[in-house]
Amino acid sequence: MPSAFANAGYVNGFVMTAIIGFLAVHCLHILIGSMYELCKRKRVPYLTFSEAMTLGFREGPPFFKCIVPIATPFVDGFLAFYHFGICCVYVVFIAESIKQIVDEHLAVIDIRIHMCFVLVPLFLIFSIRNLQLLAPFSSFANILLLVGFGVILYYIFDDLPPLSERKPVEAISKLPIFFGTVLFALEAVGVILAIEENMATPKSYVTPCGIMNIGMTIVLGLYIILGFFGYWRYGDGALGSVTLNIPQEEILAQVTKILFAVTTWISYALQGYVTADIIWNKYLSKRVSDTSKHTLYELLIRALIVVLTFGCAVAIPDLSLFLSLVGSFCLSILGLIFPALLQICVQYRTGYGPWKITLMKNLFLVAFGVLGGVVGTYVSITEIVDAYKK
Repeated sequence: MPSAFANAGYVNGFVMTAIIGFLAVHCLHILIGSMYELCKRKRVPYLTFSEAMTLGFREGPPFFKCIVPIATPFVDGFLAFYHFGICCVYVVFIAESIKQIVDEHLAVIDIRIHMCFVLVPLFLIFSIRNLQLLAPFSSFANILLLVGFGVILYYIFDDLPPLSERKPVEAISKLPIFFGTVLFALEAVGVILAIEENMATPKSYVTPCGIMNIGMTIVLGLYIILGFFGYWRYGDGALGSVTLNIPQEEILAQVTKILFAVTTWISYALQGYVTADIIWNKYLSKRVSDTSKHTLYELLIRALIVVLTFGCAVAIPDLSLFLSLVGSFCLSILGLIFPALLQICVQYRTGYGPWKITLMKNLFLVAFGVLGGVVGTYVSITEIVDAYKK
């Protein structure tokens, strides 16, 4: 988030993070609400994201019917690719955190070598195939994350420069990177839907004081605090993760980097769960006739996913550019465009309210998502190409 604020300025960053956060949460609500409505109509207990989009396109305006045959694999593909991209970013982050500690105490080694060292731990955590079994690991990771967050704030507030040294507003050309980075930080469509599906009382998830609103409000508040004060402290020198900015030589900072590396290692399994679930359970398991070998084949698929995320991380080991690319390309579609289109389709027969306000709002979300996604993806790719020309 400090890196994102460096591309927007502290005033722009504060305001636009709050706006993007509100839009992201609103889109999650209209997505889940539309899925509930389709479940009622079809009298089924649950629909996946891709199934809901397919049914929505089928019941929506006539011009959507031409994409019904490809809707399910298209949505599944984007969802799997997005969470795959998150896992690639996590590999880079874990390796970068370890590298800073090893550089300080042993020897300076290329980050790609450190990525090789984390392959086996990633295989082990990713071999856990049940989301409920991952829940205790996730709770432990949250505790470590809060401890690490406190240490990060200690270093940030330790020596704040005058705020006048930082820019309140950055050049508009930098905003696409900001957009992609903030979307990446805030959105987790697949994980949110997976958690909602596995809850004992899913409807309590989306009530006004439900888990999603409370959780996202806390996360958004922490991100704004960290982004604002992290940019104030480090300015344009803010790296892809603020943990990489804290002193490399101090023991407390090194312990904190280890804590964040461990939490990211655990989160890798949670984010990768979505990709593995789509690839194996929806498309490949039905092609394996021998059910006794399902576990073996699923573990092999998971191992392949780990290797592929490793390969992509090796190819683009720049954390800030990678996460901006993933956020712009995938999340503008999954987190903004698809939910808006789904609500347009679901309410097509019942109407959009006075002055068609729901339709206007959703068309705005689609336009915002298309503009941010196209520009953000183009700028991210351009910066990646420029970075590796040097």
